[in-house]
Amino acid sequence: MEFNEAIALVALKFKDISGTIRVISHLDADGLTSAAILAKTLEREGKHFNLTIVRSLTKEFLDELKKEDYKTFVFCDLGSGALKEINETLNDRTVFILDHHQPQKVKTAFIHLNPLLFKKEDKELSGAGVVYLFSKQLNEENKDLAYLAVIGAIGDVQEDNGFKGLNNEILEDARDKILVKNGLKMFGAQTRPLHKVLEYSNWPYIPGVTGDYNGALTFLDEIGIELKKNNQFRKLIHLSKDELKKLVDGIIIRRMDEENPEDVLGPIYLLKDEENESPFKDLREFSTLLNSCGRLNKPSIGIGVCLGSEKAREQAFDLLMKYRKEIVNSLNWFNENKGKSVTEEKGFIIIKAEEYIRDTLIGTVNSILSKSGAYKEGTIILSMAYTIEGNVKCSIREAGYKQEKDLKKILERILGDIEGQVGGHTFAAGCLFDQKDEDAFIENAKKILSSISIEEEVK
Repeated sequence: MEFNEAIALVALKFKDISGTIRVISHLDADGLTSAAILAKTLEREGKHFNLTIVRSLTKEFLDELKKEDYKTFVFCDLGSGALKEINETLNDRTVFILDHHQPQKVKTAFIHLNPLLFKKEDKELSGAGVVYLFSKQLNEENKDLAYLAVIGAIGDVQEDNGFKGLNNEILEDARDKILVKNGLKMFGAQTRPLHKVLEYSNWPYIPGVTGDYNGALTFLDEIGIELKKNNQFRKLIHLSKDELKKLVDGIIIRRMDEENPEDVLGPIYLLKDEENESPFKDLREFSTLLNSCGRLNKPSIGIGVCLGSEKAREQAFDLLMKYRKEIVNSLNWFNENKGKSVTEEKGFIIIKAEEYIRDTLIGTVNSILSKSGAYKEGTIILSMAYTIEGNVKCSIREAGYKQEKDLKKILERILGDIEGQVGGHTFAAGCLFDQKDEDAFIENAKKILSSISIEEEVK
């Protein structure tokens, strides 16, 4: 069976569902856009639903779901990595799983829609993309929600100088709402002062500029671009064509030792109906704003933004400011704790953040470090933070942009016999386990990551 045939079959089965539907989705940008697409779809279908956003599918949460009276459960942007646990808890209910993460090899009677089961690539479809294709199959009117699936895919880091496969098809559905143009692929073009965009740019990484406030100011002075105009800091979108050329040329010259120094230009995705300088204009900034809502435990605000609430938009912008401050504080903690809670070895780094970094932010911090240029390509970064439930949330990434290792398999090896859950993708994965097992986990990690580093050196 082809993937599009499976979507049609799932939609057909869903049409017959009656009663209130229990929806569970993930808290990141992909999960929130998934939830928003499904919420709008169910509203159009005239179906009642109850929605919850979660960090992960813990045993405790699933046990609580089991006590509820709902006959139908829908999991969005999660579930594939917890098939065994869901099966043990909800095997007497009707369960739909709309996900794109690596699935457990477990047989269930669930209605499981996942592109990886049809040999699609890891970065071909996001969770929001799965929900969108399902929603579009239910009702062609839902085509107007395609732009949310594109935001979800960008938030899930599936864009790489364009989209591939099904993501690209969804982008075509969203062309009436999204403008795609070529430009500098730098975060914050709409909202941040230019010198701050340069200082915090981890892609492209700019030697002598990234991570250096004075270096960013000096760089702009050297290439002849004014920092202010009319006593106001200028933004990237304020530059003239000549100034933009100076900036691009200057960045390329600074990056001459990189493998692809000219790879600083690429597609930029903008919402046509949004004003310039809005945090909702650029889809990368939009996805970060949604992440801030989820990571700071205010997911309903993010969903409200997706559904067009003006009040939610105002609240979300305030959360974005708080989110940025927390990220900066987390990175400062990281730098201050090298040699203590941060272990740096040849080929890998282990970060034991405990309660000093939010468990909902540890993956974001890990991703920033992996793209910062501070570590050699291929270095494995393993970070851990405590959850309020007494667990350890672990995130694993690979430094650089090649992403050649299967990080999910590595994490499974590290977890070994320790009881816990592993989920995610080959290029970005995470796990959850009890705090009492943290020392054993770290010991396993050091042994396995050291062996991987030695094996690579031999090659």
